[in-house]
Amino acid sequence: MKTRDKILLSSLELFNERGERNVTTNHIAAHLAISPGNLYYHFRNKSDIIYEIFLEYEKLVDFYLDIPEDRAMTLADMTFYLESVFDGLWSYRFFHRDLEYLLDSDQRLRQDYREFTQRCLTAINRIFERLAEAGIIEAQPELCALPCR
Repeated sequence: MKTRDKILLSSLELFNERGERNVTTNHIAAHLAISPGNLYYHFRNKSDIIYEIFLEYEKLVDFYLDIPEDRAMTLADMTFYLESVFDGLWSYRFFHRDLEYLLDSDQRLRQDYREFTQRCLTAINRIFERLAEAGIIEAQPELCALPCR
């Protein structure tokens, strides 16, 4: 495994265990038994590490939310989506735990996260539509932000 990948994996592990705010780049370097200079060769700062972890999380979620178009949805698909969501939430728990702080701290993360969540909501709505079409769940009426009439 390349050093860059080890840094990302170890950072994710440390952030999940201790919380992102309690982990410095020096902690990450010490955990990997590399020099801080070696870490900085791959990443300019902790924000760059967090952003790269987010990009990996984004890829994972996009994979999880991919809908089979060549067949009807099944109960196994629904189970897969539920298990995948919980797996992703657990594996990247630091991100969700510290989300407000992380988004306030990094403009590019804030922008990309906004687009990511919109894409996720669209995919989730499509999954529910397809599950309803397959008769696995009952279609629900659209929800209104204001009282519906």
